[in-house]
Amino acid sequence: MDKKNALRAGALAAGTTLMMLLMSSPALAITRDDGDDPGVGLSAWETVGLYVLIPLGLFVLIAGLVMVLDKSRPSSSKN
Repeated sequence: MDKKNALRAGALAAGTTLMMLLMSSPALAITRDDGDDPGVGLSAWETVGLYVLIPLGLFVLIAGLVMVLDKSRPSSSKN
């Protein structure tokens, strides 16, 4: 019975994904809208910096601040 439920869940997930893909119709994005004025595209390095390096830097900064400012445990571990 467990295999039957897994197949049902897989079929439901596949059907939902297919319907979402068909209804989103990204091919219509090719035609430009009235008043559409896109800017200059990003280079590969700008894209990597914007979507990879800046988030990683923010994560390291926030994690560092949390570790430095954490007052809940003592700095030396005495038993």
